[in-house]
Amino acid sequence: MTAQGWYPGNNAQDGNSSHDAAGAYVLGILDDAEATAFEMHLAGCEICASHLDEFAGMEPMLAMLAEAPGPPAKVTAPSSKLLDNLVDEVAEKRAQRRRRSFYMVAAAAVLVVGGPAVAVVATSGDDGRNNVAEVHPTSPAEDAFFNHMEEKVQATDASTKVSATVGLEKKGWGTHTVLELKNVKGPLKCSLVAVSKTGEEETVTSWAVPKWGYGIPDSTHESAKNPLYVHGGAAMDRNDIDHFEVRTFDGQRLVEVEA
Repeated sequence: MTAQGWYPGNNAQDGNSSHDAAGAYVLGILDDAEATAFEMHLAGCEICASHLDEFAGMEPMLAMLAEAPGPPAKVTAPSSKLLDNLVDEVAEKRAQRRRRSFYMVAAAAVLVVGGPAVAVVATSGDDGRNNVAEVHPTSPAEDAFFNHMEEKVQATDASTKVSATVGLEKKGWGTHTVLELKNVKGPLKCSLVAVSKTGEEETVTSWAVPKWGYGIPDSTHESAKNPLYVHGGAAMDRNDIDHFEVRTFDGQRLVEVEA
């Protein structure tokens, strides 16, 4: 049995929209003449093309909805209201997926542009939907420095004017550190060295300072205005550390920080 009234030629007779034929077309319950008429209509109808896209991959669901009580051979097309509801439901689910994809793409774009110096925080609004929130210019080391360090020790060298703050966090394996370094100009290669109370030394981390430097507020180079934040780890127990030294690779001590 064909689905009478489900193709453009029968609109005037039963009042159904010709756009409803999309579901019947997907199910394959239109006869040849009806299918041909619908295909001619589809060539110039964006609404039906959109419906076909929404129904893509949903043939089993539509077929189940199209079945009605009675002899197995009888096929009844779903009502216009049912199709409208189904289209609306599918469209809403796809819109939700698009919204989620947008947030992920937006976050990924920020990370690509900002590199490791950017973190994105997603929040939930009053309506429960996720929104892309503020973008904070922070690195993992900076985040750890401000949010995870149990204590901080700081010093500024009177001669070099280099300022260093070392964040400390006790670990089972030793001591986790994050260094904040300011007012240092390059080019230099430096290390943070932990010195124990018995005089033992251990290099915690090392880095390079570009010629424009780090943590120089009045610098004309935008990147130089920001301090350096760098992770490190020492095998020494926190209570065994006497002080830290920031040294250049050639042995010059830039600043000493009592622990």
